[in-house]
Amino acid sequence: QVQVVESGGGLVQPGGSLRLSCAASGSIFSIDYMGWYRQAPGKQRELVAFFRSGGNINYADSVKGRFTISRENAKNMVYLQMNSLKLEDTAVYYCLVGVSDRNYWGQGTQVTVSS
Repeated sequence: QVQVVESGGGLVQPGGSLRLSCAASGSIFSIDYMGWYRQAPGKQRELVAFFRSGGNINYADSVKGRFTISRENAKNMVYLQMNSLKLEDTAVYYCLVGVSDRNYWGQGTQVTVSS
């Protein structure tokens, strides 16, 4: 079994920054892929930033140039640095980790951008 835990959400003003962290633990030989999704009220969950198998990175167009994903393989961790936050970035942010062809989701962390 694999556990995924996110942290770092909170309330921030427009233009501010936050850094999200995601830690995966448990029965992990190697992580196939990992990254971040988000879900705003009344909307579908969407990809934000993601490390694909092979190391390629995908960003949503709406966050390119503002968000940066990074990872620490030795610690099974992935981070999301979010700069120049906008009102529309408000959502619950979820970490997804792929291990042995199975998806594992965290419980989510709330990010609220408000003045």
